[in-house]
Amino acid sequence: MTMWVFGYGSLVWNPGFEAQDRVIASLPGYHRSFCMRSIHHRGTDENPGLVLALDEAPGAVCHGVALSVPPEKAPEVLEYLRERELISSAYLEKVLEIDLADGRRVEAVTYVIDADHVQYCGGLDLEEQAGIIARAVGGRGPNTEYLFNTADHLDQLGIMDRDLDWLVRRVRHLAG
Repeated sequence: MTMWVFGYGSLVWNPGFEAQDRVIASLPGYHRSFCMRSIHHRGTDENPGLVLALDEAPGAVCHGVALSVPPEKAPEVLEYLRERELISSAYLEKVLEIDLADGRRVEAVTYVIDADHVQYCGGLDLEEQAGIIARAVGGRGPNTEYLFNTADHLDQLGIMDRDLDWLVRRVRHLAG
């Protein structure tokens, strides 16, 4: 059976695996949020950055992409995703129903934030998020790069996110 993966952040622009199909999709009940402190990829223990996570919220909807993986590649892709996404156990792996833009509803492997994890920081205002993102750097590079790549790719797909758009403008100003 085809495995679907829901991407809302870096999986949109850097999935790390070859998708058989890529479809605009939405996940009800969650919103995209810079609510996870990054101590590996986009920050350090001393100067954590922020990365996106899916934060549960009644009535929310997150728009992103659904990536399909053929059955024979599913075990390999799942192993890769677990190494990448579960590095600090701040994400929980869930299989959730998503709505594809073509009208289909499928189940997708989805990584959502564990609100009980020490790296969870939901509720930071946008100004505080911008200040953190503007200065943090981690093993995969500057936090600004993560924000700009995500916002650019969502924009190219026609997926609007007002908070990300505001953050891009503010972080560019702060970073000079």
